[in-house]
Formats: sequence, structure tokens, C-alpha cells
Amino acid sequence: MKSSILISIITLLLGIATLGLGGYNVAATEKHWEITEKIIDWVRENSIEARAKHVDIPASFTDNRQIAIGAKHYAAMCTECHLTPGQQATDLALGLYPQAPVFHQRDTIIDNEEKQTQARKYFWVIKHGLKMTAMPSWGRTHNDETIWDITAFIQEISNMTAEQYAELITTYDGHHH
Repeated sequence: MKSSILISIITLLLGIATLGLGGYNVAATEKHWEITEKIIDWVRENSIEARAKHVDIPASFTDNRQIAIGAKHYAAMCTECHLTPGQQATDLALGLYPQAPVFHQRDTIIDNEEKQTQARKYFWVIKHGLKMTAMPSWGRTHNDETIWDITAFIQEISNMTAEQYAELITTYDGHHH
């Protein structure tokens, strides 16, 4: 019993010393250790889910005007990392680790309950950002209505063509970024 506790303490101290002496490479050009990646993904997903489930979706969510307004905001704020249909990866997007999700390449969600769950998560992430991912907290500079507009658009961009995207960002002239 005493020897297993001693071994555990020594292992922990060696691990801390290894990390403290730079043994873990934090460069964005190097992937995380597999176990590190799994832990980060697990923590991120559980954190978002725990907080997003308390987000109330507004009654007007996903009307066409809101989607068009969200498209304008997306065009002004999100395309360098998350891209648009037909857009080649930018230098910024290629340099990020972890890579930002490319929303127009995601599968379209049809199930209404799953779509609402996804909307709550997108809203929460857009509003609060994500540590150590380059995802900013837009809630510091934008109100909830604007964040819901962006969320509504992101849910509609999957499998959108470049032409459909270009048409959408020109349909609403009420907002200029």
C-alpha cells in the first residue's frame, strides 16, 4: 500500500517536472498527444452542453430576415476562420490548431429537437467564445439578438452553394458592419 502511494507520488512529480521543463510542445504546428486531445474534446463538449441547455431560444428564431442579417455578420466576422461555400482555406484558417469548424461542410440537421440543441450550443459558443481556440467571445461586443442572427445563419449554411451564399448576403441591406 505504502509503495503504491509512493510510486503514484513519484509519477505525478515526474509528470509535473516534465511538463514544467517544457516537455509538452504547445506549438500549433504540433498535434496534441492523443490522450490530451481526447480530454480537451471531452471537457469542451461537456462544458458547452452543460451551459447551453439553459439557453432559451427566441420565438422568432430562424425567420428569413434573421438568417440574412446573420449572413451579413458572418461575412464580416467569421469567414477568415470558418470559410464560406466556394472559398479556399485562408492562411488564418490553415494556421489554426485546432482547426475551426467549416459549417457549410457539415451535415444538415433535420430533427427539430437536435436542431434546437445545436442552436443553443452555437449561440453559447458565439456569445462566450472558447479558450485556447481563437474563438472570440462576441458577446462582449454584440447583443443577443445579433448572436441569434448569426446562429440562425450558421444552421442554414450547411450544403449551401457559393451562389446561394452570395445571394443571401446581398438580400438584407439594413445592417452594415
